[in-house]
Amino acid sequence: MKLGRLYQPRNPAFWLMVVFNALSTLLAWVARTYELAPAASLVLAGVAIANALIGLRLMLLLMRDRPAGEPE
Repeated sequence: MKLGRLYQPRNPAFWLMVVFNALSTLLAWVARTYELAPAASLVLAGVAIANALIGLRLMLLLMRDRPAGEPE
C-alpha cells in the first residue's frame, strides 16, 4: 500500500471518499455545535461514524489499487 496512490482524481471512488469524509466532518460539527435531543445526537453520531468508516474503507481500497497508467 502506498499513500501516493490515494490521489486518483479520475477514479470515482476517490470522489466518493472525499464526499463521505466531508459529510462525516460536517455531521460531527453539527453534533458538537448544536444542542440536540439525546436520540437525535445518537442518530447523528451514528451516521457520522458510518460515513467515516465508509470513507476509510474507500481510502484503503484506493491505496491498494494501482491507478490506470501506473507501471507495475
